Amino acid sequence: SCPCHQLPFIDRSFVVALQQSYLIPKQCQHTRAISITANPILYEPIDVLMFPPFCPCNADNIMIASAIKNSLLSIATMVNIYVSRHGQDADNANGILNGHRNGPLTDLGRQQATDVAHKMLDAGFRFSTSGNDAPEGKTILSAIYSSPLVRALHTARIFADVLKDGASDEGKVELLDDLIERDFGIMAGLPTSSITAICGEDKILATDTINYFLDPEGAETFPQLIDRAKRLVTHIDELTKDLPSDSSILLVTHGDFGKMLYAAYYDILWEDVLRQFHFGNSEVLLLSKDSFSDKAHVFETQQFNA
Repeated sequence: SCPCHQLPFIDRSFVVALQQSYLIPKQCQHTRAISITANPILYEPIDVLMFPPFCPCNADNIMIASAIKNSLLSIATMVNIYVSRHGQDADNANGILNGHRNGPLTDLGRQQATDVAHKMLDAGFRFSTSGNDAPEGKTILSAIYSSPLVRALHTARIFADVLKDGASDEGKVELLDDLIERDFGIMAGLPTSSITAICGEDKILATDTINYFLDPEGAETFPQLIDRAKRLVTHIDELTKDLPSDSSILLVTHGDFGKMLYAAYYDILWEDVLRQFHFGNSEVLLLSKDSFSDKAHVFETQQFNA
């Protein structure tokens, strides 16, 4: 009654299961999977299954093998999640920290969203809630969800209008409150140039493009954002449980929260994700069991704000 053969085909999602279980690799000859390096995000396919310091074929370890199997099956049922940041708003253009401030898109922001939506259209993306199978070479977005803030909602509606591709009777954008941007606390409305002076160098995480403040008064911390992102992923799994596992959805959110959603999905340290890539206006990321966590962007704008 070796449980190894009960495991589904092992793909990159196995790495997530191992990360979540903090398992130490060891060989098992029954299945092929992934080896884990000191950094569990960096891995290469090999010909054997890597398990903890005992093979789950041992009857004493069937519970461990069963837990791994359940983790894999849970991950395997999740749809592909495309995540876009909103287009540029006036605060972005003027170098102002926005957080929950609720200004509209600029002309450039509307153009950014339109340009990326057309790139998606050209790449075979369509927005349809009809439930029909995707034609060959096409990616059907079964739902588009947005943050309740205007800059994200306007961006989502632009995506929806373009990706409907003339089908006026298709679905509408739905709101998810947990997609809202990080609460910036006392930093909201202040110039981005003031972050270091107000917070202090020991209370920021500096990257090539952004200085991230960590815990000013009233602001959500990044660990709190990770908790919210995990809650959202669970909610999305529930919302999409009846969709085929190869289905796709689009989430339109914000810079800080979009990165933490990425970190939560792939179980990466939030500090590492802040340094890993820039999430520009209207850019699109992919969260998928079949996608490498170090290949973040699907569509880029290469746009940086003041």
